[in-house]
Formats: sequence, structure tokens, C-alpha cells
Amino acid sequence: MAATRWIADFWFDPSCPYTWITSRWLLEAAEVRPIEVRWRVMSLSVLNEGRDDDPEGDPEGYLWIPVRVCAAVLENYGNEALGRLYTAMWGRGSGASGWLGDLRRALDEAGLPRETAEAGMLTDYDDVVRSSHAEGVGLVGGHAGTPVIAVTSPDGERTAFFGPVISRVPRGEQAARLWDGTLLVAGIAGFHELKGLPHEEPELNTESQGSGPQSAILD
Repeated sequence: MAATRWIADFWFDPSCPYTWITSRWLLEAAEVRPIEVRWRVMSLSVLNEGRDDDPEGDPEGYLWIPVRVCAAVLENYGNEALGRLYTAMWGRGSGASGWLGDLRRALDEAGLPRETAEAGMLTDYDDVVRSSHAEGVGLVGGHAGTPVIAVTSPDGERTAFFGPVISRVPRGEQAARLWDGTLLVAGIAGFHELKGLPHEEPELNTESQGSGPQSAILD
């Protein structure tokens, strides 16, 4: 029987609030379109290696911590578990500064062993992060950031793109219209870029806010 669902492989760095908004849009779209979301990891730390100026402002390397934990979960517990963790990372009990919540709390909420948080301070999963990052960025080129989405149609055609970068989550049919439009534009041969207004602050509701300073990630 022919496939009837679209597959959306979603490469993300878990520290980016705009990427979080995009991920919630994709899940909204999956409620009204036949979409299966598969979670993949990429890294702003890897993306910015070797640059004289780090646009993410992370000289201490804190951005490695959450993506290592995500890689550990994906390797050991699978795609659905990573999706649960990603939701919990920006979930309840967080402050309003636009950072991630405590990773042990997030692991608890996702039903995963809280000791997995220790992977964030080790290099054990760095090769996994780098390999996954290279796969995602390789689809669109090194000029892109997070997220990268690769969509496979029911007939096997694949389209990959960076973004969309949005500051609020479209709901219902509006989410579906953005999905339809993004695929339409990204699927045109020779298409490269489309930009809207300057970025607004991402609207992180009470169930998707980040918490306190970077140093508190593993408190």
C-alpha cells in the first residue's frame, strides 16, 4: 500500500527559542495534515566553530550541554523519547528569560532517567551530535542555522529548507496553511530565500518558557 503520510525530519538545537516555536508549529500542522515528525539534533556550537565572532555569544560552551543530552536520549531511548524531552525542556516550572529549564526536571517529566543529564558535561556523544549536524546542514548548506527541516512526500520526493523562523505559534488551519505554503515555495526549483519583517521576541507561553541563567542548567 502506498504511503499516505509526509515525513518531516526536524533538526534542532534545543537552546534556540525561535526553533522551539517552529517545532510547536510543526506539531500543530501535524494535527490537521498527515505529517509524521522525526526529531534530529544539530548544534549551534558546531555551526559556529572556527568563527572569529560567535553570533550566539557562547564563549563558555554552555550550548553543548543540552544538545549532548538530546543526543544521548536519541541514541539510547529513540525518537519519541527525544520529542518528549524537547517538549519538557521548555515546559512548566520555567522562568521567563528565554533559556532552558533544569535538565533533570525535564528528564523526569519526559519519563527518562535523570542521570542522563550528566551526558551534557561529557564528550561521549559529541560524535553523534557532529554526525547528525553534518547530515542536516549538508541538505541546505553551511549558511543555514537551526532548524533544518527535510520533508519527504508520500511519493518519496524530498525537500529540505532552513526555517521557517517565526515568533508565535500558528494554530489549526493557520498552521496547515503555513505548512502548505512553505512546501510550495521550498519545492520550486531555483528557490533560495524569502524574508519577512525583522525578528520579534518569540512568544513563549507559560508551558513553553525557558528558565534562568545558563549556569543553572544542571542545578
